[in-house]
Amino acid sequence: MKKIKIISDRIGTVEAELLEDKNPKTVAAIWEKLPFEARANRWGDEVYFTIPVEIGEENPQETVEVGDIGYWPPGRGFCIFFGPTPISRKGEIRPADPVNVFGKIIGDPKVFKSVKNGDRIRVERA
Repeated sequence: MKKIKIISDRIGTVEAELLEDKNPKTVAAIWEKLPFEARANRWGDEVYFTIPVEIGEENPQETVEVGDIGYWPPGRGFCIFFGPTPISRKGEIRPADPVNVFGKIIGDPKVFKSVKNGDRIRVERA
């Protein structure tokens, strides 16, 4: 099983497992481009940033779970979900558009609550 590390000065290092069985093309495209760095953006309880990957929808999901990591095709976005977004309805987590869920945070994804807009985030192979 492939794993990645998400690194930020504010949260330290968080590991995630990649879901090759669920979205193999998305996982392969992201794995090939690692490592990369970006500046974080917040949207409710989601941290996202643009990555150097361009791939279309693969088993897109309109709702996700706490700890899911998704790829957002319209914005080439790496999205980490740890709670509701501004468009979530009660009891769900709803991305801006459907995402390809390709990973899952190992441990407590709520640590991402402390990430601020503009924080530098690095993603690399574990």
